[in-house]
Amino acid sequence: MLTSAAEPMPPLLEARGLKAAYGPSTVLHGIDFAIDEGEVCCLLGANGAGKTTTLRAICGMVRTEGEIRFCGERIDGRATEDIVRRRIAHVPDGRGTFMELTVEENLRLGAYLRPTAEIPAALAEVYEYFPKLRQRLRQQAGTLSGGEQQMLAIARALLLKPRLLLLDEPSFGLAPIVVEEVFALLERIKQDQRLSIFLVEQNANLALALSDRAYLLETGRVVMEGTASELAKNEAIRRAYLGF
Repeated sequence: MLTSAAEPMPPLLEARGLKAAYGPSTVLHGIDFAIDEGEVCCLLGANGAGKTTTLRAICGMVRTEGEIRFCGERIDGRATEDIVRRRIAHVPDGRGTFMELTVEENLRLGAYLRPTAEIPAALAEVYEYFPKLRQRLRQQAGTLSGGEQQMLAIARALLLKPRLLLLDEPSFGLAPIVVEEVFALLERIKQDQRLSIFLVEQNANLALALSDRAYLLETGRVVMEGTASELAKNEAIRRAYLGF
């Protein structure tokens, strides 16, 4: 009796021929990429290459053409509820915290879709990763340091219980020692939760060290892709982005 081989699982997130534009200006020119379940994937490129626009395109924040699929199903990024329902969390560049609200209020906003009974345990888990936030629950988010605001933004996203975290420039504007702390926390979260992450980051050394797979974007086109270790060994990547 013949048995058919099981069909391979589709990528968690996949884009085909993705274009994006701001008004008449096209930024992405038909790019393809894929992220598997439990994978950390980074998007490298110079300023203006289209990295942030790629994350915004997934969330429907810019005008797009092409296909974006999540678990094999086409998603409508223009519908915020579709993104949230699929548990895709976006930490934008600039962190996106609500400055006038307290740390606790920001965190509870992240957990608003969770059943009420789950929230205390979810908050306790977040405080294990970010103990500084527990110490500042009543503090206005706008009075936190840049590193603490970045931690708050990541913590709030984690409270959605995401299947995919879109993380845009987590090192931006932070002191080197704080950047190392943030990336150490991301590595711990990756190991503990096997969380899928799509990372945009200027610090290519840290991004490749955290990632399983990487894409290089130049002027809105993918010009190189492979495992993070392959790209880290590539001479052109090393000269242009790794500094040696």
